Amino acid sequence: MAVDYKLTAKDFKTEVHNNWCPGCGDFGILSAIQTALAQLGLPPHRVVLFSGIGCSGKTPHYVRSYGFHTLHGRVLPVATGAKLANLSLTVLAVGGDGDGYGIGAGYFVNAGRRNLDLTYIVFNNGVYGLTKGQGSPTLARGLQTKSMPEPALQDGVNPIALAVGAGYTFIARGFALDVKHLTGLIVAAVQHRGTAFLDVLQTCPTYNDLYTKEWYAGGRDSQPRLYKLEEAGYDPRVHDPSDPQEVVAKKLQAIGKSYEWGDRIPLGVYYQVDLPTYEQEAIARRPRLGEVSLAELEIDGRDTQPLLDMLR
Repeated sequence: MAVDYKLTAKDFKTEVHNNWCPGCGDFGILSAIQTALAQLGLPPHRVVLFSGIGCSGKTPHYVRSYGFHTLHGRVLPVATGAKLANLSLTVLAVGGDGDGYGIGAGYFVNAGRRNLDLTYIVFNNGVYGLTKGQGSPTLARGLQTKSMPEPALQDGVNPIALAVGAGYTFIARGFALDVKHLTGLIVAAVQHRGTAFLDVLQTCPTYNDLYTKEWYAGGRDSQPRLYKLEEAGYDPRVHDPSDPQEVVAKKLQAIGKSYEWGDRIPLGVYYQVDLPTYEQEAIARRPRLGEVSLAELEIDGRDTQPLLDMLR
């Protein structure tokens, strides 16, 4: 449901004081979210933004829509419950790399399996910024930021490859300091029917002195590290979802690209396929679920039989 007048990013800004560190990549991601929602023409009261714990967890405070600040690692199950309760809502979940790929890793995997129609955006800076810069699950073994007493002892996870294996139907990566490109990715993710996952590389000038603005800007021979898949002729879409060979080929292609790191790092959509959503399949089995949202069901607080009848 879109409004019949033009929205701007200002329509999704709040008056809440923003206390992120100067130069934090969170600012770029926030701006991209606000701009994307405006471009989509979504009424603020039909959007709900969920967050976990961490610096990124403050995002709903700064976006003028419904918001819910959940527990560490639990943003996806809460967002799932909201979407199932009210299918007319546009649901976005946001969290950090520690929140999503650490304590929330199990939820991350199972959310991909369901293919519910929602968007999950991860702020990926390689550290736990809110708790003084410990290495996060995406920091590679042997790396040591200025806030760490010794190099990381564990291998870093590959979120793109993990998302492919989990079954996400839209998988992309953006960069927090390229707000225009990131905005386009968020628009595409929200428009996608199914679970869309967007990993956003970002700077943390306070704790991560490895992946800086300057590091992302230039690799070997000062060539830009970041490049856009769409400009390189890369096709992420599965054109025939009923063809298992094409599906596997596209997944392998996405996984291969996900391991490009160092002098060349791809941004853009890695994988996309159109499949029936969890809601569509649930309604096909229980048509009454599509007649009225669970949130609108009249229950007086004592008689839950109408709800049980719908779920049969």
